[in-house]
Amino acid sequence: MTLSNHARPTSFLFDLDGTLLDTAPDLASALNCARAKRNLPPISFERIRPHVSHGSYALTQLGSELPDASAEFEEFRLELLDQYARHIARDTRLFDGMDQLLLTLETAKIPWGIVTNKPAWLTEPLLMQLGLDQRAAVVISGDTIAQKKPHPAPLLLAAHRMQVVAGHCVYIGDAERDIAGGNAAGMRTIAVRYGYLAVDESPESWGADVIVNSPAEIIDWFLSF
Repeated sequence: MTLSNHARPTSFLFDLDGTLLDTAPDLASALNCARAKRNLPPISFERIRPHVSHGSYALTQLGSELPDASAEFEEFRLELLDQYARHIARDTRLFDGMDQLLLTLETAKIPWGIVTNKPAWLTEPLLMQLGLDQRAAVVISGDTIAQKKPHPAPLLLAAHRMQVVAGHCVYIGDAERDIAGGNAAGMRTIAVRYGYLAVDESPESWGADVIVNSPAEIIDWFLSF
């Protein structure tokens, strides 16, 4: 873990899938349900997990065995999303140590929020079922505005809605697009290794200010100021 020498942050923003929440079990189940409807054998969880942060298109590319531009590809993707929406929080949980991080921030009166590329029709019920909708100071979904990460606009909107200076905010994510968006927004960035990294992905190359292995290390970093 590499520490930043900047002043203490006044707010935190999190990516959702692979950073705040471990959504991979429910997304993997939905993908294999969509495959079963087409008489395709299940794919192992270990193979699915690295693709989760990249959304429904990446999961459909992995699981459908269909050309991207085909009508059947889109039908599979919609079936995947329908299956996921039906059981969106069955096995999804905060990553180990994340609730303690959120409690640490809340105790210190540090607002936190979420900026995700996940669409609102999935983000909102997920957060509601897990009791996080009332805790987050702001939630920016993938369709809140036209731009998505790695564009900085969703992150800047989140800072604006929290009434904080972007440069005093920290953005935490498990994908290169997260770090690129946070850097472009002028925020400090934390890359997490515990998320859905593929074997060929290297957070060291993303330009993050801090790289951590667990939410507990984020607590240590925050308390070091």
